Amino acid sequence: MSLCAECFNNGEHTGHDFNMFRSQAGGACDCGDSNVMRDSGFCQRHRLQTGENVPSIPRDLLLMSEMVLPRFILSTIQYLRDGYIESDTSAERDLQKVLQQLEPQISFLEELTKMGGAMRTVLTKILTNQQTYKELSMGQEENLFSKKNYEKYLAALKNSGLRHVSHRDFVYSALDVIFVVLTIFHHLSQEDQDGGQSVGQRKRVKLSSSTKDPFIIESLKHKCFLEELLFWTIKFEFPQKMVTFLLNMLPDQDYKITFTKTFVQHYAFIMKTLMKSHESDTMSNRIVHISVQLFSNEELARHMTEECHLLDIMVMVLHYMMESCLVKSELQDEENNRHVVVNCSEALLKNNTYWPLVSDFINILSHQSVAKKFLEDHSLLMLWMSFVSFFQGMNLNKRELNEHVEFESQTYYAAFAAELEACAQPMWGLLTHCKVKETQEYTKTVVRYCLEALQIWFDAIGFIDEPAQHQVTFHLPLHRYYAMFLSRAVKCQSLDLDSLLPDQEMLMKIMVHPLQIQACLSEIHSNMWVRNGLQIKGQAMTYVQSHFCNSMIDPDIYLLQVCASRLDPDYFISSVFERFKVVDLLTMASQHQNAVLDSEQERPMLEGALTFLVILTSLRIHLGMTDDEILRAEMVSQLCMNDRTHSALLDLIPENPNPKSGIVPGSCSFEDVLSAVADFKAPVFEPGGSMQQGMYTPKAEVWEKEFDPIMVVLRTVYRRDVQSAMDRYSAFLKQFGIQTGNPWPPYKERTPLHPCYKGLIQLLHCKTLHIVIFTLLYKIWMDHQNMSEHVLCMVLYLIELGLDNQVQDNKEDEEPCIEEHCHDSWFPGTNLLSNLHHVINFVRVRVPETAPEVKREAPPSTSTEASSYGQASDGSNQNLREAQVFSLVAERRRKFQEIINRSNTEAAQVVRPKSSSTRWVSPGTPPQLVTEILEIRESMLSLLVKLHQKMSLKQNSLSTSWLEDMDTSRHTHGDGITAIERILTKAATRSCQIKRSIQDICGKVCPPVPPKKNSPTDKKTMDKEERRQRARERQQKLLAEFASRQKSFMETAMDVVLGHRCKSKQAKNLPTSDEEHIYPADTCGVAHDLRLTLMQQFFKDSSCLQSVSIGWDGGVYVQTCGHTLHIDCHKSYMESLRNDQVLQGFSVDKGEFTCPLCRQFANSVLPCRPGRGSEASGWHAPTNKTTSVLVKEVDDLQEKLGLFPTESNLSKEMELVIKDIKNTTQKKYMDYGKNPGSPDNDFLFMYSVARTNLELELVHRGGNLCSGGASAAAKRSCLNQLFHVLAMHMRLYSIDSAYNPWTKLTRVAINKEAEPEVPMLFRDVPSLLIIFVLTMPQPLRKEHFTCVVKMLFNLQFIQALAILSTKFSPEERQAWVTSGALKKQAVCCSSVWSPQSIEISLQQFCLPFLRLSCLLQHHLYGDNLTGCLEEEEFSSLAVCLGLLPSTPPPSSAVHSASCLQWPVNAFDLVSQWSDEVTGLTRSPEQSLTLLVQDPQWTPPRLLQLPDNYNIIFQYYHRKACTVCKKVPKDPALCLVCGTFVCLKGVCCKQQGTCECVLHSQHCGAATGIFLLINASVIIIIRGHRFCLWGSVYLDAHGEEDRDLRRGKPLFLCEERYRVLEQQWVSHTFDHINKRWGPHYNGL
Repeated sequence: MSLCAECFNNGEHTGHDFNMFRSQAGGACDCGDSNVMRDSGFCQRHRLQTGENVPSIPRDLLLMSEMVLPRFILSTIQYLRDGYIESDTSAERDLQKVLQQLEPQISFLEELTKMGGAMRTVLTKILTNQQTYKELSMGQEENLFSKKNYEKYLAALKNSGLRHVSHRDFVYSALDVIFVVLTIFHHLSQEDQDGGQSVGQRKRVKLSSSTKDPFIIESLKHKCFLEELLFWTIKFEFPQKMVTFLLNMLPDQDYKITFTKTFVQHYAFIMKTLMKSHESDTMSNRIVHISVQLFSNEELARHMTEECHLLDIMVMVLHYMMESCLVKSELQDEENNRHVVVNCSEALLKNNTYWPLVSDFINILSHQSVAKKFLEDHSLLMLWMSFVSFFQGMNLNKRELNEHVEFESQTYYAAFAAELEACAQPMWGLLTHCKVKETQEYTKTVVRYCLEALQIWFDAIGFIDEPAQHQVTFHLPLHRYYAMFLSRAVKCQSLDLDSLLPDQEMLMKIMVHPLQIQACLSEIHSNMWVRNGLQIKGQAMTYVQSHFCNSMIDPDIYLLQVCASRLDPDYFISSVFERFKVVDLLTMASQHQNAVLDSEQERPMLEGALTFLVILTSLRIHLGMTDDEILRAEMVSQLCMNDRTHSALLDLIPENPNPKSGIVPGSCSFEDVLSAVADFKAPVFEPGGSMQQGMYTPKAEVWEKEFDPIMVVLRTVYRRDVQSAMDRYSAFLKQFGIQTGNPWPPYKERTPLHPCYKGLIQLLHCKTLHIVIFTLLYKIWMDHQNMSEHVLCMVLYLIELGLDNQVQDNKEDEEPCIEEHCHDSWFPGTNLLSNLHHVINFVRVRVPETAPEVKREAPPSTSTEASSYGQASDGSNQNLREAQVFSLVAERRRKFQEIINRSNTEAAQVVRPKSSSTRWVSPGTPPQLVTEILEIRESMLSLLVKLHQKMSLKQNSLSTSWLEDMDTSRHTHGDGITAIERILTKAATRSCQIKRSIQDICGKVCPPVPPKKNSPTDKKTMDKEERRQRARERQQKLLAEFASRQKSFMETAMDVVLGHRCKSKQAKNLPTSDEEHIYPADTCGVAHDLRLTLMQQFFKDSSCLQSVSIGWDGGVYVQTCGHTLHIDCHKSYMESLRNDQVLQGFSVDKGEFTCPLCRQFANSVLPCRPGRGSEASGWHAPTNKTTSVLVKEVDDLQEKLGLFPTESNLSKEMELVIKDIKNTTQKKYMDYGKNPGSPDNDFLFMYSVARTNLELELVHRGGNLCSGGASAAAKRSCLNQLFHVLAMHMRLYSIDSAYNPWTKLTRVAINKEAEPEVPMLFRDVPSLLIIFVLTMPQPLRKEHFTCVVKMLFNLQFIQALAILSTKFSPEERQAWVTSGALKKQAVCCSSVWSPQSIEISLQQFCLPFLRLSCLLQHHLYGDNLTGCLEEEEFSSLAVCLGLLPSTPPPSSAVHSASCLQWPVNAFDLVSQWSDEVTGLTRSPEQSLTLLVQDPQWTPPRLLQLPDNYNIIFQYYHRKACTVCKKVPKDPALCLVCGTFVCLKGVCCKQQGTCECVLHSQHCGAATGIFLLINASVIIIIRGHRFCLWGSVYLDAHGEEDRDLRRGKPLFLCEERYRVLEQQWVSHTFDHINKRWGPHYNGL
């Protein structure tokens, strides 16, 4: 069901699970269609329509359309006929041109469909009217064009391999369909595969059929416009506009039925066109867009199945499609193989061309009525099994033994996808309808046909009993169909398993190939297939991967479990070890020869065989677990490997048998299980700045009780995930203090077996397995090679499984006749409990002459001992291990013969010739084997006890009283020692005899323990630590010595953060409708720009450029990582970077690099002044000089001319820094004067750099200095060094004494110039402070600095008064002038401007200046910044700067006027400043504008985003770009100013630069923060680089949805957005985000 955005937003969907997606091909909205959804789910508009009678349209209104439209549609069709040219040549026919010219007509039809139901009814009548079509289609006699046009149509029909049926109506039944005979006859096609086939490719095979192609595929008759329109739509390969028109008509029910019939009628033709198409991907999507709308409706699908034989057509069409790419199978008997399989390297499979047809088939099988029809039709089922057999054994792998394969084929994924989509998905669809007893017959039928198809397959490949060596195919869909229907029959339909199983011989055959796959998985992981390349590993991983496992490995293992439960257990176990090639390894001797495995492959193969047996005997997915238990086990295993996001879990857990979407009645939902087993960890930020998603982590009780390592092993794609699960498990045990060592995988109790599968337990109670277990325990105890902890772990697991699953002794009647000589010599019976304490005294082995066993003398009592254990006959008194080994193989042979010959006695004679051993001797190198007899005298129990002692490294580790106080619950978690103790305890509790045996064994003296490995002494360890500590200390001392001759890495970057500050404390909202707008006029940058422009109109340029600061829209911000190095070292480091070609993310040619210590991005180095701080005390000394003396000294200092520094390394570096700073800055942010490049411009730029950095530090500190101390940004600050560099350069520009602002600050003088200077009251006071400090000789004495601050405070105070006075009403101003403050208070109490409010305003106005001065003092002289309350900030800063005495009065009593200290008569000086303003010859408004400057700005903010992402998406994804007026393909939004831009849009490119990059330069001086509308992610542009930052919108589970793939509702994560804003304000994008790349101006 799909809804359009409008209907969805107008409906009520709270609590519903839905996905939003962007439909590329339009589509029909199902809202209002009660066949698809309930009326209660309709949106408001559709609910109204259904609720009341809709008035009918007046007949006259539609007359015109009924007259005109038939002709219009005919002209469209004639155009299509005329434009279509069959391609006889190899050149591509250009259909696009025809379609482009036809676009207006189709668009017109599309518009008509949007006019509503009435117009759609008219269109339906016309499109489906047969009479109209007949009259108009052929054309009249006299109309030549029409005749020719009609002939073109007939030619097109003919060339499409279709014939026009004119003599009778198109009627057929299922009987007309001739089914292709199952793959018995075939012949190789005479033509080569694609005209010119390369050598080595296999030839295609054609299935011969006794008749020509069936009628269905060939005949088409068009009886109305709609049918021909669809024909041309297919011919032109489904043009988008046509598809949209056809879909938009679907709300009309009559149209829907006719169109569906027409679609089914053309189904075969669609398949033919699709196979020929060069754009099959696009075409597939468009076909499915149509078919999903038609076949999702059950009523319609059933109707089509009954009337139009939809099922027959679909299966036939799929069969025909696959027949086109069949090749001869090479499985098993390569020469005489009569089976054919699909060729996976064909485009049909590689490009998933079959996908739309399979998708439709799965869709219709989801309807119960249709699926039942399919299951009842036996001929269809046979045809389907024939279709499935095309995939049986495809993509065969042959192991390369000599050289590495030349060309690694990547077709394997096509094979896996084909099996999953074409075979498994329809199977799951059918299984959903076989869940109740009433459907038993369907299951029986499918099982019967599966077995028939399997028998045919075995015959066709010439299979007898052994699989071919070095071959494996992962594709056995027939086996899997059989397995899954068996499972469903037993689990849901209460059928008896035996009634569905074939005879033993067939079971043996069925078992072979799935077992071969399991063995080959081990071979691949043991690197035996390494010469086949990486693709074979890819196959092994895909086979167990989450999307495939429940359709591949699970059915295979279940089938093997069924076989194991019904076949002889000794035969099965022997088969397993033989198939895993480890038979030779299972010898008591310390040395052996293996003809088929290298030494390093033996251990992983043995581990693989044992792990497989453990999985086989312990897995219960199809043997008794409920669907809820399966879902829980799957979820736990995935969570134990790693913490998972919600979407990853949904993806990793197989869909079947428990669908995750929607709730199956009576079962737990996915969310319920998840909340029961996992805790949610909210999204967090790591210290490096990377963002975590919301994760689910297992609860503690899950680790304790439910962690199942066997399930984890089964579900891991990468072996490292098993280790990850074990690491997490041991971390849990340590955290809760349960166990601190190295834990073993815990043993988990299993769900009880379903009664049908009880035979599986016999595997654990068969002599062959017990002999293997005994041998392995002995080998591990004796430290033989190729044994491992994992082997022991699996052996113990098998013993424990055997103890927990005892066999009921009721079916022992037929045992004796099968039990023959070979095993009796080892154990008396088959029960594990009784065999555990059975002692084996001697074993005869065959070993190489070099083996250590050869040197021993054989004990004289051998023969008697042997005969006492075995029977006295000649064949069996060899109690030899060697005979036992070969009897593993011989036993298999014998049992197989037995079943085939149905004669036990003959088989017993035939099976054990001595010569069978020669099969295992490798030809060419006959080994010299000697028979030796080993004295063992051990039982499995004694070996377990000895292993316990060996592992615990002490004798008598188990005391005789140990069993009395045993508690099994204590032994759930632990290592190997715990596992052995748990087994011994279980065995002792189940059998008194075993308990006695254990006590006897424990009482005996044990062999000596192997010596401990010598560990290094404590003293050595101590020495090592001391040496490390000393080295560290030396290193630190050395670094301290270097500090004087170093320079610091820094990054200079353009800053615009300050310019985006506003007066309002609220962040601006992002517009989400056409009525909302953002006005940038109130920002700090705009205000300063206007001010400078106005000044330059009236005053001298040089004076203007000293009266303001620039850099608000694009200043330079300098920050450092704080690491330093020598100048020479930096040069050689840069040289090495230039030679390194592997760099990414930064450009060395532009001077960019990363700090060699912390890898932080940098683009310049800042010289550190040598000897800094050595004579600082002299400059800090407090002073007793009077104000006038200090003023005079400052005056003198300013008169001193700046000298060029002597040429030195340091001065060169300083010049380079200034060069770097200028290079970073765009030209437009440097030239503000009327004469670009003038010294005044440079002068302004220099001191503005200092101002920008001071202001930014204030912003980073939160806009005030109340917190005191160092801020987070302070450690990145390098202002002291920066001031030194700037001062050196600014001293080169001397200010003419006549124009020096200092004179105007401190003296009363009359100045008349031709071009007036900027009045003092218009000047920016903080800028003057920085100019004075930077132009005076460095280092500056603190007393002089304080003097400058005091003089400037006077000016700031008077400016504040002047500005305040402009805000008074005329009456208030008069009152203050005449009466003075005291009278004013008495006269006009109700006034806004009381003395208190005036005082507060004055302090607020002066605070920004005091803050900057204080910060400057802090950096120049290292004074501490003391914290204070916000209301005390003014007095605290005034004391810090020396404006107030050091013990200030309480904050309420502080008056800003008390900070004033005048060098001359205050009245005269203020009058002079006022006269400068009043003497100006221009309008008072402009003077007022220049006077009123409020220095208070709130911290910069990004735009406020809406909470729900859908609001942004719905408004912006269809919004037209303001530049090119088109809807962008990739729209983006600037989060700083809200501008809407085209990402990567060629339409808005200017001089080779795309719009996003251009906007980042204009809005953020090359820093841009953009939200990509169609992806929900944010990208950062910094200069010539960009990076993906992540998303600030997360779903309900704390996850991002990049590219909106999952379509879940997204909500704003405030925390992430604050982090983004913080990184923007603090300029830390470069340092925190690591994945930068060049954008080449293409964004």
